[in-house]
Amino acid sequence: MGEPLVEQVRYRPGPALVPYVASYTGYRLDGVPPGVHPGLPSTSLTFIVSFDAPLDIAVMPGGRQAPDTFWAMVGGLHTMPATVRHDGRQHGVQIELTPRGAMALFGTRPGDLASTVVHVEEVDASFARELIERLSAVRSWSRRFAELDSLLLRTAGRGRRIRAAIPPSAADAWRLLHETHGAITVGGLAGELGWSRRHLTEQFRRSYGIGPKECARVIRFERARALLGSGRRPTLAEVAAACGYADQSHLTRDWKRFAGSTPSAWLADELPYVQDSPVDL
Repeated sequence: MGEPLVEQVRYRPGPALVPYVASYTGYRLDGVPPGVHPGLPSTSLTFIVSFDAPLDIAVMPGGRQAPDTFWAMVGGLHTMPATVRHDGRQHGVQIELTPRGAMALFGTRPGDLASTVVHVEEVDASFARELIERLSAVRSWSRRFAELDSLLLRTAGRGRRIRAAIPPSAADAWRLLHETHGAITVGGLAGELGWSRRHLTEQFRRSYGIGPKECARVIRFERARALLGSGRRPTLAEVAAACGYADQSHLTRDWKRFAGSTPSAWLADELPYVQDSPVDL
């Protein structure tokens, strides 16, 4: 039996796609022990195309959908982890969509996809079919990413009709939350934008599917996860201080909610398989 294959390749799309796509990550596992891993909350919508075998989601992020398998899927923002099951093999590409990308590619606000996972063929069957066929027909990651650039740019340029736009105030709140790394309070956001806390929260939740306070927590969690998965391997106390947590216990409480485990357990279980030293193209 050969050595297990663990491959992860990250790529940032061309400048024209930056408003729509944060990054691509190609991944391939083969010969590793069968198991599960969490689909973690983030501030990007998740768009995955699977090769060889469909993606098997055993527990959906909102807990309301039944388990399902997907060749191509898009999932909205969520604050609870999904559970992805594999038999020792996984092969696919994950596309991190911005809110604007969800609207341009699928004609829907992020809030309409919140805490759900949808088959792309249910949204646009011809787009899903072409996407799967074109990406499956090439073998190198660089060519797959080039195909993605071409197909997503063409699709985003069609100018899909969006059922409901995101109000400027909600978009400004999203921007301020990211600029402050989740450190600004809902009261601070409301004061900056001249809206009441209640109205801002309602508009934000309708647009993105989570409230501004939840979004701030996800931003901090996402930043902490990036630091823990970096080559420097900082201590949990250092990560808590850098990401605006009151202390290490605060970090651990949020981590349990978003990842379903402590940071230490996540590092032991997940890092060697899907987070360790991705190659940038």
